[in-house]
Amino acid sequence: MSEWSSRITNIVDSHVHMGPIDQEENMEAIRRAAGTDRINLVSIQNPEQGSGLPQSLYMKARHPQTYYVFAGLNHATRRFDGKVTTRSLTEQVDLFAAMGCDGIKMIEGKPTARQVMDIPVTDPYFAEYWARVEELQTPITWHVNDPEEFWDPATTPSWALERNWGYGPEDVTKEQMYAEVDEVLARHPQLRIVFAHFYFLSADVPRAKRFLDAHPTVSIDLTPGIEMLHNLSGNPEASRQFFIDHAERIIFGTDLFSSLTLDEGWARPGIVYRWLESDDTFRVPPEADFLLGSPEDGEIRGLGLPDEVLERIYRTNIEALVGVTPKALDVGRAVEKCQALAAVAEILSGTPAGETEAGRVAQRLADAV
Repeated sequence: MSEWSSRITNIVDSHVHMGPIDQEENMEAIRRAAGTDRINLVSIQNPEQGSGLPQSLYMKARHPQTYYVFAGLNHATRRFDGKVTTRSLTEQVDLFAAMGCDGIKMIEGKPTARQVMDIPVTDPYFAEYWARVEELQTPITWHVNDPEEFWDPATTPSWALERNWGYGPEDVTKEQMYAEVDEVLARHPQLRIVFAHFYFLSADVPRAKRFLDAHPTVSIDLTPGIEMLHNLSGNPEASRQFFIDHAERIIFGTDLFSSLTLDEGWARPGIVYRWLESDDTFRVPPEADFLLGSPEDGEIRGLGLPDEVLERIYRTNIEALVGVTPKALDVGRAVEKCQALAAVAEILSGTPAGETEAGRVAQRLADAV
């Protein structure tokens, strides 16, 4: 297991993924081992499987003081040419809020998502959505782009290729995605967005600084992407100063997922804790999950940040967005939502509704009421 625990208490991990509800105990064991007090579950919806959001709602119901939920958008009506009917994006936003979700998770910005639904975020399809979340001041965690090496087959890591995270000339470019985000932010300057994975600007810290300076309501999170730690280790003094200067705009996250082993679950936060808190030079430990690469991939140089900066990164910045306590779940609305997702999944996949993750969660929540 990781030898590194944080010296800061009451840490909030802003970026975690929940798998099947049978992994509840493992998720809780990882959380305790990592020393995190609360977790934000970012919940990408899979309409065909009826999964993503239901498991997160289940964890919020089971552990109401511990789990925030950022709900992903459901595009099934658009994606499947009207084969199923789902609510409009603005209706989804309103339902998420009424149900007790704490924010929204967007994957519409990752190139693989663009392959599935080739609609720019500047398209009229999203127009009312952007206006509504700006009006409600809904917090959003948004994955935009991927590491620049993913557009070059010679530099794309093998673990990325295994997940089809390698892109070519037929795919949206990194600069095109950044331009679309700039347009959205120009139209809606009060959006409260956390851009995941350092907005994939870790290789260009001056550009990251210009971006944050230009958009005072947005933040970036520190979920690895191990390239982020390697890139920022190239000039640790400049990186450290960036973190100190923008301490109120940086948010801790790990990208943990509930299927990790306990050793793997320790490794992710342990790496980030050590990087932020020490001035050590070290490598990814061998027990880390394969998405973090091997120890031979490169050295990480710690930033040795002061405690007042760490407190902001680990806790107070995310609390300013979502509150100190997760919102209470409206279990009745959650059951209805899961039943609707299960019905859609049955139409799309042929899996009986009760056997989908959404159907299982709906039944468990209904039985608990």
